[in-house]
Amino acid sequence: MNPSASTEDWVARSLRAVWHPCTQMKHHERLPLVAVARGAGAWLYDRDGHRYLDAISSWWVNLFGHANPRINAALKTQLDTLEHAMLAGCTHEPAVELAERLGALTDHTLGHAFFASDGASAVEIALKMSFHTWRNRGFDEKREFVCVANSYHGETIGALGVTDVALFKDAYDPLIRHAHVVASPDARHAQPGENAQDVARRALDSVRVLFEARSTKIAALIVEPLVQCAAGMAMHDASYIAGLRALCDQYGVHLIADEIAVGCGRTGTFFACEQAQVWPDFLCLSKGISGGYLPLSIVLSRDEIYAAFYDDDTARGFLHSHSYTGNPLACRAALATLDLFASDDVLATNARKSATLRAALAPLGEHPQVRNLRQCGTIFAFDAALDDPNAAKTFSRRFFEHALQRELLLRPIGTTVYLMPPYILDDSELDLLATRTRETFDATLKETR
Repeated sequence: MNPSASTEDWVARSLRAVWHPCTQMKHHERLPLVAVARGAGAWLYDRDGHRYLDAISSWWVNLFGHANPRINAALKTQLDTLEHAMLAGCTHEPAVELAERLGALTDHTLGHAFFASDGASAVEIALKMSFHTWRNRGFDEKREFVCVANSYHGETIGALGVTDVALFKDAYDPLIRHAHVVASPDARHAQPGENAQDVARRALDSVRVLFEARSTKIAALIVEPLVQCAAGMAMHDASYIAGLRALCDQYGVHLIADEIAVGCGRTGTFFACEQAQVWPDFLCLSKGISGGYLPLSIVLSRDEIYAAFYDDDTARGFLHSHSYTGNPLACRAALATLDLFASDDVLATNARKSATLRAALAPLGEHPQVRNLRQCGTIFAFDAALDDPNAAKTFSRRFFEHALQRELLLRPIGTTVYLMPPYILDDSELDLLATRTRETFDATLKETR
């Protein structure tokens, strides 16, 4: 593409040639497409020099800012050493070190790392591993899965089977192997006099009922610990995860923790499961693990899972791969990301910054059209109370446009506005984010009156 071309020409050519994800392309006849030219810190800059605070970390991946100098340096060194080598029959330092360090972060409970490229692939791997583990142990009938109402685990065919968001799965329903769906522990479901723990307890009851009836057929239950992100940042009490672990142990069902969005410090601890003081049988990571630099996902599993495949018979092995499995550059970016956590006391710093942002957002809780202002770690959200169904239907797109006018990159999920910024914002940026989020919300509401 000609670098001297105008922004309008570049956008027009992009819309002709690039099919954008999770997008109705016709909407871009009027919805602005941001022509990103570069990134620096928490900001993205377009070709005309306008800046936008990346308040959603570019779909929840960019933890330490764009063009982070320390991650850049690690990648440049790795690029001059080894860019890629197949991981079947070969190994290399970045993959080994990353697997060891992640295992250590789980107290060596999840000591086996299987590498992939993206979150949906990690979910597919965990599902396949669970089924195959049971088959290798002689339990061929355990081939069903369980997901939580309104859960999201990816958009490949297998991942859609454990996803409960109609928008993503209805069109592909004839292709999908459906999972059992149990009640969500979403704290917003609290009835009068209930708290989040009560909602979690009720949701666990639905799991117990299912397990009592079907556990001999069920391979695994998959859950997004603490926050169901695509459900509108539905947050739940940690006791739900502890309760799931107990039920899975009691009834002989694997527990898969999808920490693709909520891992890597997002909920206040490095792994969300830490807050329940339990470990799953499989833990899926992606998004932030590479600092937002390169596609990478990882499935961590227990010794007994690994042992079920360890055999002279090739057919008993886990026969799953892709060409870029364990790519050295992606692994090096992840190692540099872990180095930042280790050297910068990130979790403690995040707690302080989250408290600052929580205080700055507090006035929104008094807004007559705001419901359920909430927080989990570095994730903040609130729901817009809209009486007009047409206004609710277009709220997300209109909010996005008004946010851009105020130097914010924000993409609500339906009528849920959420903030999931990089960990590097300073106090002035935190204040700007809170102030302009309120301004954007008011401008969007005013447009509907």
